[in-house]
Amino acid sequence: MVPAPLLLVEDDIQLAEMLGELLTDAGYAVDTARDGQRGLHLALTRTYTVMVVDRGLPAIEGADLVRRLRDRGVATPILLLTALGTLADRVEGLDAGAEDYLVKPFEVDELLARLRALVRRHASAAGTVGLGDRVLDLHSRRVLGGGADPVELSGRECELLRVLAAQPRRTFSRDDLLARIFPDADGTGVVDTYVYYLRRKLGTGVVQTVHGVGYRMGRA
Repeated sequence: MVPAPLLLVEDDIQLAEMLGELLTDAGYAVDTARDGQRGLHLALTRTYTVMVVDRGLPAIEGADLVRRLRDRGVATPILLLTALGTLADRVEGLDAGAEDYLVKPFEVDELLARLRALVRRHASAAGTVGLGDRVLDLHSRRVLGGGADPVELSGRECELLRVLAAQPRRTFSRDDLLARIFPDADGTGVVDTYVYYLRRKLGTGVVQTVHGVGYRMGRA
């Protein structure tokens, strides 16, 4: 899949470099800003799947940055990182418009898990599922974006793509997909048939075959 764009606003150079490498390894395309003013500019001029913002930023403080973005209609989910761990600090950050709050020092695995949860919740609320630089609109059952014409999907095609895209690193067995999407079918051949349909409409790389195991999300 195309890496999901992420904005990291962090003034600690060593921490920013470490997080940038870890987030890139986790499948994000990371833009880094070292102060709130640069972060504001990037957030207003580019589109991100999620943002990670430090509280103690120069130029524009982190919570104020979040507040300015919300005032300008930027709805991208934001996780605040901070050394300020009091209840009042957390409430201030959340009231500014952040969806989540993580206090330093933190475990990287927890940060990554919280980011995955934010992306899932935001996509669900919007009625879309991210597919790299494209999205699956669950209401219209169309794949949009990526500089291509919209692609219409059937109900079963849409559900199969939704299940795979919701957990892009997971490999689903044919039996699992059969039980989730085609409970009325006689055998797993129907799964292979609908994978073929998706590949025909969206490209051969959209679903990856893991030989001997099943299928996983590929490159949309």
